[in-house]
Amino acid sequence: MKRWGFTIPEMLLVVLIIGLITSAGTGLYVGTFRGMQVKKAALDFLLTARYARIMALERQSRCTLELDMANHAFLLTMLRLDEASQEMTLETVSDMYCRPVQFEGDVQFEAVEVVPGVWETETEAEQQETIVFCPNGTAEEAVVQIGNGKTHYTISIDAATSRAKMYFGTAESVEVTTVDLDTEQ
Repeated sequence: MKRWGFTIPEMLLVVLIIGLITSAGTGLYVGTFRGMQVKKAALDFLLTARYARIMALERQSRCTLELDMANHAFLLTMLRLDEASQEMTLETVSDMYCRPVQFEGDVQFEAVEVVPGVWETETEAEQQETIVFCPNGTAEEAVVQIGNGKTHYTISIDAATSRAKMYFGTAESVEVTTVDLDTEQ
């Protein structure tokens, strides 16, 4: 009588193949998850920059996007009038549209270049860690690269219009052009 079944080497081979497929799938998932963390951080930064532009125009007050390089975070601050003391105070914006953001995982600011505008800052390091949005619709020109070493997104902020745009890739691959509003076309 013939018996039908699998031998131990055949069973081990099947288990080995299942293990290899599982480990390959896990590796792809982890890479995709880390890429999504970078994209989420870049989108948060883009939306905060756009919100800063709107707030500066609506409230006719200077807004500052502050980059915390050491802690991989950023936040939006705004000058507001304190009704009691009648003095201007610097306040962190935290509402349903904007909040301070802490990057997750190994996401960080990889490259930051800010061209200082009309607002005075104390040090060059401070100039590279703040982007000012003015009430007249202008801003400091900036290029910010956010990434994790493998995946990179770059956000550019135009000085003349204070509009922010996001690009996939490194800051070197992004061509930032300055718009001259005084030239005739």
